Amino acid sequence: MANDPKQIEQLARTYTEAWCSRDPARVAGHYVPGGTISINGGDAARIAEVAEAFIAAVPDIEVFMDDLVLRDDGIVEYRWTFTGTSAETGKSVRVPGFEEWTIAPDGLIAESRGHYDQAEYDRQVQHGTGPAS
Repeated sequence: MANDPKQIEQLARTYTEAWCSRDPARVAGHYVPGGTISINGGDAARIAEVAEAFIAAVPDIEVFMDDLVLRDDGIVEYRWTFTGTSAETGKSVRVPGFEEWTIAPDGLIAESRGHYDQAEYDRQVQHGTGPAS
């Protein structure tokens, strides 16, 4: 069940919708109880807390699923772009990234490792989505 491509595609679609709902509990509902995410090699944290922090930082966040790759090693790569407006500065952000999911036997995400360009995100928070100066 955990490696069924159709179920994984459905999980990714509803995960994207959950982020766009801006409801951390809906995002967390795609993970096993106690499921975690680590961002850019940082410590693992509960997904609801991470979702809450991202939604607070970008309250109008929209997430777009760019691609979904089921790797031979059993890891699922969920590739995304998020857009929105920084709550801190009012500047627009548009940041691509991806998550590497380990899927539990029940078909939910057991663990995620998220990756995005933190320096580019920080630049956009200060200066918007225009070219770097």
